[in-house]
Amino acid sequence: MASEQLPAGWTLEEIRNVSGDREAIALGTDRDVTWQGWRAEGERLVPQIVLGFHGLCLVKPVNDDDWYMGSLNDDGSVDCWSAYSDLYQALRGL
Repeated sequence: MASEQLPAGWTLEEIRNVSGDREAIALGTDRDVTWQGWRAEGERLVPQIVLGFHGLCLVKPVNDDDWYMGSLNDDGSVDCWSAYSDLYQALRGL
């Protein structure tokens, strides 16, 4: 599996159009991702897809259909605080 990938059925241009961020990019998955939200706070997520939007990220974990929104930290790690069941809604939530 490539380190940087897009969600199935999505192009980078579509992601940029829906999110409104013309500089959105696919990021590598070799990073620590932690869930800081309502269930299992501090839980580590294993990222399958990571999309970057300046200081924010959307993370699609392995074995999970949800998309997690979070902050991209200076060390490349991500702290997630919100979850969406649909990528389109997650992109609009940025």
